[in-house]
Amino acid sequence: MEALLRYIRSLTSFSTENWALLQPALTQKTFRKKEFLLKEGTVCRSLFFIVKGYCKSYYEIDGIVKNTGFFFENEIATNVSSFGSGQKSEFNIAACEPLTAIIIDKEKLFEAAKNSIEIETLGRHCIRLFATKQEEFANLFQLYTPQERLEYIEARYPALLQRVSLSQLASFLGVTRETLSRIRKRRSQV
Repeated sequence: MEALLRYIRSLTSFSTENWALLQPALTQKTFRKKEFLLKEGTVCRSLFFIVKGYCKSYYEIDGIVKNTGFFFENEIATNVSSFGSGQKSEFNIAACEPLTAIIIDKEKLFEAAKNSIEIETLGRHCIRLFATKQEEFANLFQLYTPQERLEYIEARYPALLQRVSLSQLASFLGVTRETLSRIRKRRSQV
């Protein structure tokens, strides 16, 4: 839980009293590789603070997996749209390796926020950061070619390249694994 407290304090001032108020909303859980944190068709009622391991968000079309995001240690994973609206999630979030997360329950978080402006502010910060990252990745597809997307990820998210398989990366970049291999080969020859 200390990692979460450090993360919270990196976002906003947060007192020991408010940390105690937040405790009922927090549960730590370990997930097996490929285990779902959130399943498509269910409503997202949690924020998942990743303590150890990483997970991905994805959906499937005709048996083909389309990765939409990766979440590593000291990051929040969620479906911000489902979390905010109460609508069913259109994608899954699953552990890519054994993963430990602190689950922040939406109802209990909102209940605590009624009694604390610091907790309310924290919730807004978490959602804003998540939405900003989601928008950043969505813009990759509107503004950049596949090669430029790869270069962007290399420059801004080098840890992603070290931990995510080539197949998962290709899916995230919106290309086949073969196309990604050609892009990487072409760049190495320059």
